[in-house]
Amino acid sequence: MSAGADAGAFPYATVVAEFHRTGKHFVADDVLDLLNRVRALTPQTGETRLLRNFLDITLDKRDGRYDYQSYLALHLLRMPREESTNERRDDLRRQHDRLFVHLIADALAFELAAQAGTTDLLPLQRPGPERVAKRYRLGLRVMSAALARQGQSTTVHPTEPADAVAVLHAAVVEDQSPAERRELLTAMLPVYVVHDEYLFIRVLQAYEATFAMLAAEIRATVEALTDGHAGAAADRLAYGRQLLNAAAPLFSLIATIQPESFRAFRVYTEGASAIQSRSYKLVESLCHPPEEKRLSSTAYLSVPEVRDQVLAGQPSVAHAYHEASRLGRLREPDRLLLDRRMGEFADALAQWRQTHYRIATRMLGTRTGTGYTQGTSYLAAVRSVPVFTAADNARRS
Repeated sequence: MSAGADAGAFPYATVVAEFHRTGKHFVADDVLDLLNRVRALTPQTGETRLLRNFLDITLDKRDGRYDYQSYLALHLLRMPREESTNERRDDLRRQHDRLFVHLIADALAFELAAQAGTTDLLPLQRPGPERVAKRYRLGLRVMSAALARQGQSTTVHPTEPADAVAVLHAAVVEDQSPAERRELLTAMLPVYVVHDEYLFIRVLQAYEATFAMLAAEIRATVEALTDGHAGAAADRLAYGRQLLNAAAPLFSLIATIQPESFRAFRVYTEGASAIQSRSYKLVESLCHPPEEKRLSSTAYLSVPEVRDQVLAGQPSVAHAYHEASRLGRLREPDRLLLDRRMGEFADALAQWRQTHYRIATRMLGTRTGTGYTQGTSYLAAVRSVPVFTAADNARRS
């Protein structure tokens, strides 16, 4: 590991194993020094992008750049891009479903290995068998929609969820490319050695994948409305609602995290908060531009690139709907269909916010968030932020 010239020969597994041994927060300085020297020797090229991203993520705490993005190693996961043209639509949806299944199947496989005693990874505070069995059932349920879209299914006998998980994970691994396996390996860098942090990271990564896909769908909705294709816009919104509803069991899954375990590892996640989620802010701002007060709040100051897009005049569904109405491009049947689809999507997103608040309250109580944020008081305040304010006004006019 003394040279960065051959990025393909970098010992990712060895470095990840060292981080797993202590947790990212406690990696020895000499290891970080070595990684920093490798980074200095590694040029910034297309061929070395993966290695550079990995080194930046392993060195985020040392560099003072640690945040939600680096905690979840999101730059190492092949998230759906924001653009979702009709030509790329099906490919991007498959990409999302594949990543989503890989993440949750891997989380459940870790539970299997821990129960079987075949791993010593994150050994503290192992959960009991009943809690793990619940994770199997919820994990299989949350993957069911994505698996069905891939032409697969999970027929689970209620008394044998562990067997179903083992069969499914074996099939997933067999179908994975070496690059996909490395992706999962390198994107698991817990800060401590508590068992439940593995599940926590994978669930948050799965939610980020979903919101990245939602951002692509909502952006395509804007484009369809702008081009006068109301039916295509309605279809995109309907698919977005389906994604949100199908991901709902992720909240139940994360609720199985033991409170004492969450308290043990969150001490070392200070500086990383879901308020820094770029994908969520993209979805919100693509639906309707945030008001000045919210745009100037920590919520958007934490995601400057999204804030800059909004300030530069990023188009939104609300604006595109209003313009289509103003220009007479919406026939009454199209307007009624769009109103219904927008309402359904808004309801699904509002339910997501409410459930997020409830789960956060259960896990955090009145404590502050981990990114120097207000925690649950912030979530309580934003639950009522309208999804399509301008579009609602247009429908009432």
